[in-house]
Amino acid sequence: MKKVNKNPLWRYAGSNWWRYLIGMTSLVMSVLFDIWFPLVTMSIVDDVIIGGDMNKLKTDLIYILINGFGRAISQYLKEFFCDVSGCRVASMSRKNLFNHIQKLSRSYFNRNNTGELMARVKDDVDKLWDVFGFVGMLSIEATAYTIGAIIAMVRLDWKLSIIPLITLPIIGVMAVRLEKKLGKVYGDISEQNAVLNTVVQENLSGVRTVKSFAREEYELEKFRSNNSRYSELNVDQAVMMAKFDPYMGFIPKIMQLLVLLLGGLAVIKGNMTLGVLTAFIQYANNIVWPMQNMGWLTNSLAAGIASNKKINKILAEEAEIKDAPDAVKDVKPDGEISFNDVSFSMNGRKILDGISFELPVGKTLGIMGVTGSGKSTIVNLIGRFYDVGSGSITMDGIDIRKLPLETVRSQSAVVTQDVFLFSDTIKENIKLGRKDSMSDETVKEALDMAHASEFVDKLTLGSDTVIGERGVGLSGGQKQRISLARALARKAPVLILDDSTSALDMETERDIWNSLSQMKDVSKIIIAHRISSVCKADEIIVLDNGKIAERGTHKELLERKGLYYSTYEAQYGDYHKALKVIGEEELICQ
Repeated sequence: MKKVNKNPLWRYAGSNWWRYLIGMTSLVMSVLFDIWFPLVTMSIVDDVIIGGDMNKLKTDLIYILINGFGRAISQYLKEFFCDVSGCRVASMSRKNLFNHIQKLSRSYFNRNNTGELMARVKDDVDKLWDVFGFVGMLSIEATAYTIGAIIAMVRLDWKLSIIPLITLPIIGVMAVRLEKKLGKVYGDISEQNAVLNTVVQENLSGVRTVKSFAREEYELEKFRSNNSRYSELNVDQAVMMAKFDPYMGFIPKIMQLLVLLLGGLAVIKGNMTLGVLTAFIQYANNIVWPMQNMGWLTNSLAAGIASNKKINKILAEEAEIKDAPDAVKDVKPDGEISFNDVSFSMNGRKILDGISFELPVGKTLGIMGVTGSGKSTIVNLIGRFYDVGSGSITMDGIDIRKLPLETVRSQSAVVTQDVFLFSDTIKENIKLGRKDSMSDETVKEALDMAHASEFVDKLTLGSDTVIGERGVGLSGGQKQRISLARALARKAPVLILDDSTSALDMETERDIWNSLSQMKDVSKIIIAHRISSVCKADEIIVLDNGKIAERGTHKELLERKGLYYSTYEAQYGDYHKALKVIGEEELICQ
């Protein structure tokens, strides 16, 4: 049977046992002080006011000061230690959830949107914070006080205490009914909150695209629709609370009225002292707040339970790609990669079929093909973001499935067409691969090799300039060069460029390739649509429908007059003819 991972909340709470112990001890003391106070009031009424014992007044006044001071201290300690403990439990739960999400395979993120995961990490963990902090503490306090007050009332007059004892079960039944109704509503609210987060996140991330296509009104309507749904669910919750709240408030008032009426009659008949009735009324009034807050407390606890279920659903997910039990440790491949009859399918569609090639250390492999031919899939398989369906991929003769994931992914530095830069300085973005050990000199060298220094040095703060959504605006080509510098600074044995110069002009691209050609100890895989990007590679493979249709050097593929030649003619046909007239037809690949 598959083991289901759950949020180890009780273990987190256990690690804060001494804080909870102090908090709970202080809570008990606070409750005892609250229960003691009506007894002091009873003494003042019976012994001082009615009995005329002034010496007793001094003692009772001292008791009131002790009670007030003791309650203030215990309330402070209770609030502080219980809230801090709840905060720490939530922090550990959030850390555990985020760490687990980081370990999940890429396929999981293909199936789940960012907004939902953000809602789980932030909003749902916050609800757990409530349960293990303020709400949980208040629930325990309400329960403890109610029990203590009932015991005190029974000791004062067991007959009169029957009234609150009858009232409490009624409130309890109503609270249970409310919890059942709110449980589903809170689940729906949480789900809709995730959807709303996704809509907002996608809109803000793609705001430039939205404006370019003049789709503001469409996005506004989509937001309004989801926001309205979120509002409706919260209104449903409010309606449920509104239906129960009047009863929650009215029934305690009836209880108080009956206590005052029957207790007053007992005093008149001489069956009860005025002091006892005064104390009893205080207890009856004080147990009203636990009753009235029972719905809200139950509501919050139900929300926390629903949130924990959603968190556990994520924690139950297992990474599809993980280290093999017999993984080879302490191996540092030199950059030799081999594809051995590799095939790969996804969602029932075959993407790669029988791919084989060798990439010796220091050599360059060019990969071309139309969109959807499987070029980027090769990159994902090298990084073992997916496992091959059949065949094998080896690094220095070792199947990458026998290597630790960290080893496999540390051997390559990838530059993609879709560049992602963090909202940080250029320098910190480049240091991403080795933040702790990379020197500023390495950053400068990488910027020079990527021909990014020419614009970075012109910025006011240079490489200390903050970029990203909240920083300066960079062109597509500038972002690609920073991304390339980030990969070069990592100094990995394998450099993979996945259409990473598509936004660069031909001259800048040529200068970058000339710089890369000087890296004799680095294996390079260049995936591109431009002939100029791959023509200097030691070997070029052309993919078609997931298969290798052609392979060879630039010159060999041109002589074959196949797919590669057709691409060459489409990109440089007229230019090639003009150069041929002046005897410089090879200038294109220089």
